[in-house]
Amino acid sequence: MSLPLLKNPSALPQNRWEAQRMCSARPVVANSDGLCSNSMLIQRRASAFKRGGSRIVQLEAFRHFGVGLCSWNTALSVRMHALLSVLGAPLDHCNEVFLAAGYAPRYAATPLQSPALDVVHAAIEHILQANNPAPAIVLDNNRDITAANVSSGLLLTMAGVAQDAASGLNLLDSLFSPGGLGERLANAQEVRAAAWQRASREAAGNPALAKRLNSLGPPCVALNAAVTSLMMLTRVCTAEGELAFVSTFTTFGMPLDITVESMRIEHLIPADRSTRQRMLHAFEQWSVNQGNR
Repeated sequence: MSLPLLKNPSALPQNRWEAQRMCSARPVVANSDGLCSNSMLIQRRASAFKRGGSRIVQLEAFRHFGVGLCSWNTALSVRMHALLSVLGAPLDHCNEVFLAAGYAPRYAATPLQSPALDVVHAAIEHILQANNPAPAIVLDNNRDITAANVSSGLLLTMAGVAQDAASGLNLLDSLFSPGGLGERLANAQEVRAAAWQRASREAAGNPALAKRLNSLGPPCVALNAAVTSLMMLTRVCTAEGELAFVSTFTTFGMPLDITVESMRIEHLIPADRSTRQRMLHAFEQWSVNQGNR
């Protein structure tokens, strides 16, 4: 037997707390039209669903009892997503908010080697190659270098930094650990302080990054706020003299995947003519050597 419909469907509970309150309300008699009041009807439908009655009764109860909740939950989910987007919340943090509110996570974290990211890797490869002869590296949330162009390896070689490959390194380790890039910087303290400050802000929601920072220890000096230049340069010492670079970052616009959002490309743009010419010469020499093989 089908349960009677409400005359006014909007009278259904508009949130889960109201539903619980209405389900626990004392039943009242039917009105003059012979229809049950909202509280009695909802209580009967909820009870029918809990008792494990026939499948038809359960589905009928769910159809009437759930329609208001489902529409409210959908609207709330849309509002939450809009608010989080305006706030610029990271996608992994958005998932935490959805879980806390009782919803399923909205965004996936696709493995880096998944074929689904082929288009992402192709875009990254295009950017890296286009950046030559200037160095460019790809970083993930933990500052692991997941990819790099040829000029990045050339720069490390010129600086005398030991490496197996331009990728497979961690930028923070290289800046703070003995024998890394940090020991070849003319302004190591400033660069380390800036890198630490940026990573510390992100470590609040990234346990792996926080653990790495704790293992390295903070820099000896804090970043000095009283600066006179427009931006901080990365000044690399080499046997032929100092190289100066401006650091910029590229990220994917409107990412819908946590892995894609976490990727960033750091570009080291030559800050003067001497640096630009030396990097160009090193890249051209590498290209000649590759052509002779």
